[in-house]
Amino acid sequence: MTETEFLPLFDLHHNMVYRLALSCTHSPQDAEDIVQTVFLKLLDSKHPPTHGKERAWLAQVTVNACRDLLRSRSRQRWEPLEETIPCARPEEHALLDAVLALPPKYRAAVHLHYYEGYSYDEIARILRISPPAVSMRLHRARNMLRSSLEEDKDGT
Repeated sequence: MTETEFLPLFDLHHNMVYRLALSCTHSPQDAEDIVQTVFLKLLDSKHPPTHGKERAWLAQVTVNACRDLLRSRSRQRWEPLEETIPCARPEEHALLDAVLALPPKYRAAVHLHYYEGYSYDEIARILRISPPAVSMRLHRARNMLRSSLEEDKDGT
């Protein structure tokens, strides 16, 4: 891949890769490392993604890089998210906190569907699970979010 092909892809997709990596790792430093890893894989790829499929390819490589990172470091504890993620409206903070508190497999599905706009079939390919499994993860995640947000509302 040449620099003239690479730079527009980086400019267009690096924020999506970072947000997805941050959602999976809860660490801005790890998310930045993953962005670098993903785009280096794109540069070094002998078979670059098909034109128009770059976004899905990058999302799948990002999810895989997050899995590899979390496995390789034998991380038994999560580092707290030190930086706050800017929300458009203050009322979104509770929802974002609830999403970030979800278990990783649910958080990834929610992020890909609601924040990045992927369909169930696309998420299934990225996460390497079946579309019904995506549907079930999103259903369970919505129930967890509803329960968490109701507890926060009742506790306030």
